Amino acid sequence: MTAIVPTAWIWMDGRLVAWDDAKVHVLTHGLHYGSAIFEGIRCHRATGGTAVFRLREHLERFRDSAKIYEMHLPYSVDELVRAVRELGRANGSPEAYVRPIAFTGYGEMGVDPSGSRVQVAIGMWPWGAYLGEAGAQRGVRATVSSWTRIDSRSLPPQAKCSANYANGILAKLEARAGGYDEALLLNSAGLVAEGPGENVFRVRNGVLSTPPASSGILRGVTRDTVVQLAIEDGIPVQRTGFTREELFTADELFFTGTAAGVTPIREVDGRPIGTGAYPVVRRLQTLYEDALRGRAPKHADWLTYLGAA
Repeated sequence: MTAIVPTAWIWMDGRLVAWDDAKVHVLTHGLHYGSAIFEGIRCHRATGGTAVFRLREHLERFRDSAKIYEMHLPYSVDELVRAVRELGRANGSPEAYVRPIAFTGYGEMGVDPSGSRVQVAIGMWPWGAYLGEAGAQRGVRATVSSWTRIDSRSLPPQAKCSANYANGILAKLEARAGGYDEALLLNSAGLVAEGPGENVFRVRNGVLSTPPASSGILRGVTRDTVVQLAIEDGIPVQRTGFTREELFTADELFFTGTAAGVTPIREVDGRPIGTGAYPVVRRLQTLYEDALRGRAPKHADWLTYLGAA
């Protein structure tokens, strides 16, 4: 993990605000009850200029998360696209992480959020690989968490809600305390779900598999990207559940996510995974990086260029 390096501006409730002035009240409803939804998006140097990767898809999921929580966003997807582009141009950050968040603000206290207005902010800052550059190359060490992935009967996993991430925090802290880089969570049926902030993929006998949405995962935009790229490259893909022991017997394992990118898993609970060569992972890392950087003409529509200031 790395510290946040401030940029000049944050977009907040319809206007650009200086970084140090983007503040909320300590009695903000979302702070007390977790009534907030957010996204993680990447901005990169690409062929043709600075571009945001799959911006519209992220903001459509943002909208859908708000709908699940009956949170009425005061901005459309188109307006938020324009806000991200405005913020990116103002900050002039060619390599950045972009964080839109909507939350119930200061107004009333109590579990019912309907008396508090919905506020929207977008921040951005430079942020390297979430699991480290070394992890992206050598692979990370993971452990299966004692904490169970949240069930859709308790909280909706398809909403990228702040409250959901308390589950991931517990798993992450447990993994770090045990000397591991990251956790893997099982669902209530005992099948592999995801990491604290990443989707997971398994390679066995040349077939790529990832847990389906019904396993309690968040449908990751990077997960969807990798599935599309793999299919186009002739790699067989299955959306299917797999068990803890099938992690151990994989030829390759890897995490995907906006923050994590495509990161191999070299070990699970002390068991080395495959040979450590990661041929499928390396191919997918290349295809993914090409798409991010505008070197994949077929997917030029995945890039939203910031344009001139």
